[in-house]
Amino acid sequence: MPRLSDSMEEGTIVRWLKRDGDEVARGEELVEIETDKATMAYESDTAGTLQITAQEGATLPVGAKIAVIGDDDSAPGAAAAPATEVEAPAAAAPPDPPAPVAAPSPPAPASESAGGERVKASPIARRIAGEVGLDLHSVSGSGPGGRIVKADVEGAGTAAPASTPATAPATTSSGDETSGRGTVTTTEPTRTQTLIARRMAESRATVPSFTLQISVDMTTATTLRAELKATAAEGQAVPTINDMVVKASALALREQPQANGAWRDGKFEHYSRVNVGVAVAGAGTLVVPTVFDADVKTLAEISAETGALAERVRSSTITPPQTSGGTFTVSNLGMFGVRSFEAVINTPQAAILSVGAVEQRPAIYAGEVEARMLMELTLACDHRILYGADGAKLLARIKALLEAPLSLAS
Repeated sequence: MPRLSDSMEEGTIVRWLKRDGDEVARGEELVEIETDKATMAYESDTAGTLQITAQEGATLPVGAKIAVIGDDDSAPGAAAAPATEVEAPAAAAPPDPPAPVAAPSPPAPASESAGGERVKASPIARRIAGEVGLDLHSVSGSGPGGRIVKADVEGAGTAAPASTPATAPATTSSGDETSGRGTVTTTEPTRTQTLIARRMAESRATVPSFTLQISVDMTTATTLRAELKATAAEGQAVPTINDMVVKASALALREQPQANGAWRDGKFEHYSRVNVGVAVAGAGTLVVPTVFDADVKTLAEISAETGALAERVRSSTITPPQTSGGTFTVSNLGMFGVRSFEAVINTPQAAILSVGAVEQRPAIYAGEVEARMLMELTLACDHRILYGADGAKLLARIKALLEAPLSLAS
């Protein structure tokens, strides 16, 4: 089981893209694997004959054997030719691999034609096409390089489910009326939901956190954004308030590198790059794609990138590299009218910033009471990394940058 993201501990085999006994070329897509962040196809790093040892639907830790490419010396009468196990070394010794299980040869996927010619398609598009029996050769791709994505499959007349976990969640019902709750329906969480639940519980249980809150006058920023929107060319992306928050956070982190770090194994980690994660709600899940080097990108670049990443989350085409490497996280619920909230720290990061709604409220400005556009920011900090004054300085700097939005143009 290869490690496909920095936080990956185990993976689920969604679908084998090659059959047991097939000849595999180096760089050829071998298997779709669901991680804690996304589902992606893993490419073979060697050539040879594929021997599958872990079946579809199996969840295994990183480093566990899922297949052998070449001759397996453990097989009776096997030749002495070298075999390559499809696995990635973990930091610690990998757990004992499960006993090999003879996997039946899966039927040819619906996305392949009789001729065997392979089309370029995302894993989610292939899975949906396989479920409904759609030949991907009949679909035109709208993705990069003509790659077929989820929207293309849905547009071809398939009825895609609201969410596409590797295995449909089991649902059971009971008619026990004694509790007064009526019929109780129990649904198994997807693997991603289970991992999110575990990581959030670990964060609450292990991180000594504290929160700080500050009000930001966004009147100038909202006026500037309205002017940019009015003068933008047709189809040109206009930076959102959240894009401004991402840029302001990145600049503040660059000035206060201690906050751009982590607590890991009893030591401080400090990062040279400022990579801001942006929490995005997906279908039944929460994904945090990363804007890399946000401190050196322009506001327009951040706007274009966050828009593209959010679309990938919604279409289930986000990849683990796009959700890895974050050093700080921004979570925004302002679009739902939430004034303030406290997000859970995305460990091992030092802090997470919660962004509330921009509202017109009475405020004292230049000695007078007048209507101003105000926004609440809440910073949750890991007290092992940041003390109260450190967090307050970071939050105050983000506020100052947002209240002078021209400073974000650089």
